[in-house]
Amino acid sequence: MLTTLTLRNVGTAAIVVGLLVAVLTLGTATDRPFILAGLLVLVGTGLRLEAAVRARGTRLQGTGH
Repeated sequence: MLTTLTLRNVGTAAIVVGLLVAVLTLGTATDRPFILAGLLVLVGTGLRLEAAVRARGTRLQGTGH
């Protein structure tokens, strides 16, 4: 259960930081900050999905299915 909460929190932080990087670097001429922001959002989304899958597996095991 603690792992799921940690994954969810880290995933949320990665998404927020990625979006913040994208917004703060809108005026730049290079694409590098947007690549970093996209990767952060992608990793954050993956971590959130992993946390959801783990939480569902834990919930199903607890009900006896």
